[in-house]
Amino acid sequence: MGIPDQAAMWIRAYRLIAGLAVLGTAAYLLVVSSNRANFFSFFTIQSNLIAAVVLLIGAIALPAATLRWDLVRGGAAIFMILTGVVYNTLLVGLEGSLQTTDPWANDLLHRVIPVVMLFDFLIVPLAHRVTWRQGLTWAIYPLLYLAYTLIRGPIVDWYPYPFLDPRRDGGYPRVALMCVAILIGFVAVVWLLTEINAWRLRSGNRARTA
Repeated sequence: MGIPDQAAMWIRAYRLIAGLAVLGTAAYLLVVSSNRANFFSFFTIQSNLIAAVVLLIGAIALPAATLRWDLVRGGAAIFMILTGVVYNTLLVGLEGSLQTTDPWANDLLHRVIPVVMLFDFLIVPLAHRVTWRQGLTWAIYPLLYLAYTLIRGPIVDWYPYPFLDPRRDGGYPRVALMCVAILIGFVAVVWLLTEINAWRLRSGNRARTA
């Protein structure tokens, strides 16, 4: 499903503004960071940069509505929703360790952009019906990130988030429990968004044939 002509300009506008805001904020945080070696190892930074690229491509190029692009868009939205949910349930108050001590930067990356990506997903549905099983492919990137973090952590003696740090009380069993809980939530969100998208596509088809 493409962008309606009458809505194209304002959709392009908020995508462009949000994408540039993320890039500008990430550049600022990198410059002021006291730990640049680990800066790009935060899931927040990675997911926001992915979202920025997707938003800017969607604003400037308006790619053809292929299944591949739908999966890219959906993945970017899911990653940002995951970022927002995890931050607001597990990480509030830890801005210092997350290197986002500026309130405006913290709110933009953890609250505003997740809402923007969800909003974008809802108002411009994916053109294809992405099944729940297809949507599970979006879990590949977070799982690779988890593996990267747990392998790199002992090497550099640093972990980006407390719930991924096996040096804390509970060790690896606690880390595993937290990861399973987050994975369950992730799968639930994937199911919900794919069902919403399928409903939007069915509603659009009925409207066109009415």
